[in-house]
Amino acid sequence: MFRIMLATLLGGCSLVANAQSQRQVVAIGQYNCENLFDTVNDSLKKDDDFTPGGPYHYTEEVYRQKLHNVATVLSSIGTNVTPDGPAIIGLVEIENATVLADLCQQPELKARNYQHVWFPTPDERGISTAMLYNPRYFKLLGAEPVPVPVETIGWKRPTRAVLHVFGTLAGDTIHVLVNHWPSKSGGEAASAPGRIMAAQVNKRLVDSLQATSHCPKVMIMGDLNDNPTSEPLAILKCVDKAEKASPCDIFNPWIRLYKKGEGTENYRGEWSLIDQIMLTGQFINANNTGWQYYKCEIFNRDFLNHSIGPNKGLPHRSFTISQVWDNGYSDHYPVLVYLTRTLSSK
Repeated sequence: MFRIMLATLLGGCSLVANAQSQRQVVAIGQYNCENLFDTVNDSLKKDDDFTPGGPYHYTEEVYRQKLHNVATVLSSIGTNVTPDGPAIIGLVEIENATVLADLCQQPELKARNYQHVWFPTPDERGISTAMLYNPRYFKLLGAEPVPVPVETIGWKRPTRAVLHVFGTLAGDTIHVLVNHWPSKSGGEAASAPGRIMAAQVNKRLVDSLQATSHCPKVMIMGDLNDNPTSEPLAILKCVDKAEKASPCDIFNPWIRLYKKGEGTENYRGEWSLIDQIMLTGQFINANNTGWQYYKCEIFNRDFLNHSIGPNKGLPHRSFTISQVWDNGYSDHYPVLVYLTRTLSSK
């Protein structure tokens, strides 16, 4: 069993050690920022709610506090294992590149020099997916938005594209798919076809990557608006235990946590685990000489929760039900996976 060696660092990453070797640890995160908008009205999008004259009274002061709160979360996740925090963070509900640039310049994050990847979205409100990466660890090679064509099943409202980013994580080539699947608005059964289609897009992407390169390392992450055991997730044919995963399988470590009653979002008193990070089996392969899966975590620290009142213990979201700024964080918890690799052998 590995043990964390505190204050033993290499290039900012913690080391895990046993009698035979030392293993470097890196964190990968994912967070639904809950409506990270700027205050400017985009005439092409339905973003009026998050403007100074909208129902949320989304002023510059509120925007700046929202940035600070999100940055506080992102600066905290993963630091109990690696002091630099996540090398990669998938983000959900991001309006544009401006908010990403402003976020990366927050005092809590500025020293990490996070870079961002973002593309415009067909979503009517203008919210999209994005990815932050620390250039000390990740070298960007390319990125693309991959559409989820819900119009082909008769939907009139478009949904978010899948953000496909690829590059090298400290020399190890990986692909990251950042998702925000359609919500359950209108009912679970009526909305399920949209999430099934999103799952199919991810499965085709993984299959196509595996067809051109022998079982590459791929991560699927995001707010899937469905639990790990749901019908749409079945499309991905995930395995729930690392020891079951062949190199080309998709391993979902959140299945077991969900069955234990853990979650990342609470609706009417019921926990759902809709924020997930999945990995293809090459991250598990014992013959893999690069990054390997170590463990996963729901980052549900006390400061993210209401401390009093009827919502005590639940995520402290940004606004009250009456659309009044409540100086909160998000209605979701962040999630993390940790990867390790061997540095040296004795």
